[in-house]
Amino acid sequence: MTADNENLQGVADQALLLLTQMKRNPDVMPPYNEEAMRACIAKMNELYSQNNECVTRLRSQGEQASKELEALMICRNEALKHIRRCCLAYIHARAERIRSYRWRLGGVLPASVKNNLCEAEIEFFNEYCSSLAEFQAGIGENGVNLLLSTHPPKALYVQVRVLENYGEFETSDGNLVMLQVNSTHSLPRHDCEMLIRQGILEIAN
Repeated sequence: MTADNENLQGVADQALLLLTQMKRNPDVMPPYNEEAMRACIAKMNELYSQNNECVTRLRSQGEQASKELEALMICRNEALKHIRRCCLAYIHARAERIRSYRWRLGGVLPASVKNNLCEAEIEFFNEYCSSLAEFQAGIGENGVNLLLSTHPPKALYVQVRVLENYGEFETSDGNLVMLQVNSTHSLPRHDCEMLIRQGILEIAN
């Protein structure tokens, strides 16, 4: 095996190690492996440049690539794609985990997580928080806190008790209900959420 091949194999192994690190640590965020990422990017640039030089030279000379050179160029291209796939999968896996922290931990990352992120990942987290806040504020008249409803309701209807006289209330399916103090009703969940927030209804246990 030549020195170039040994170097290529080493970088390919580093690229695969990036994914292995994520799989081995499903519950924590491992430190961003900047050294391995830089090595992968450098090797991809090198492989691309080598193939590009071959193509440029062959075109300028009006020659066809020999079978040996053609095979070499294919191997370089496949190696480049392998390293690129590993790097993209690594970045995607970390981004998904960062998103999950926003839902689990809120808008402030603990030091144990933040210290393992690169600057771009910290910026991504902050932008994701801003986008989520803007999206929540744009739902309905008063906005919605999606962190309070991370799972779909078990039932479309909910049993509620009336806390204040409200009078006649029309549900989304066209039924009229008289909401009087201490009366209980089974209503579509999405119809009564606003009245619950206003203190007119409460969930009946």
